[in-house]
Amino acid sequence: MSEHCFDDKATARAAVWQALADQKVARFPFPIKGRIPNFAGADAAAAHLLSHPLFGAARCVKVNPDSPQRYVRKGLLERGIAVVTPTPRLRGGFYLLDPERIPTGNHWDAASMKMGGRFGEPLALDQLPHIDLVVMGSVAVTREGKRLGKGHGYADLEYAILHELGNEAVPVATTVHELQILESFPMLAHDVAVSIIATPHELIEVLPPPLTVLGIDWDALPADAFEQMPVLRELRELERHRRS
Repeated sequence: MSEHCFDDKATARAAVWQALADQKVARFPFPIKGRIPNFAGADAAAAHLLSHPLFGAARCVKVNPDSPQRYVRKGLLERGIAVVTPTPRLRGGFYLLDPERIPTGNHWDAASMKMGGRFGEPLALDQLPHIDLVVMGSVAVTREGKRLGKGHGYADLEYAILHELGNEAVPVATTVHELQILESFPMLAHDVAVSIIATPHELIEVLPPPLTVLGIDWDALPADAFEQMPVLRELRELERHRRS
């Protein structure tokens, strides 16, 4: 699909979901529409990603909780690298998967969305460790580093939270199927770009790396944001204490 250019994000997402289904490379959970799609070869893509030298030096990596990146989370734990994972839609904040506290035989279970909560340790925002790298799930990317998520903006918001907490800009990586690489689609100012893209057959490094430093535009948040995502209320309180 690299020959395809799209004028709007919704059309680009729909094209990717359809292509994955048509080529029979989509994997559970179904339907893939509306999700970060799981795909055949997600394990190989994770292996390619983790072969990048930056992961060899990392001590703690933030990874999205979606199914295709389960192999990334498992691989990090196997390497003794701590994993910080947001709860879906940020409703429960973040939790830590500490490889020193998870038995080796439970790495695959701990890397799942459901079992991760059992093996993970809930983290208050002031307990978040330094994050060396961020892995985001993607619906689509370009070879120039543009990234398209599901459309809710949670991954971008999570990156902004790290910035608000004082974590410097760090590289952002993703794993995708080749069919998820598009030629072009729109990107907004608050959209986080990726600098490392891994597919089942290729490791793509975007040069120069598009490091993004983003804070939260509090005025742009929906009216129910603090109710739906208590972590934002916690962050606002932390910032008030810092200023006082």
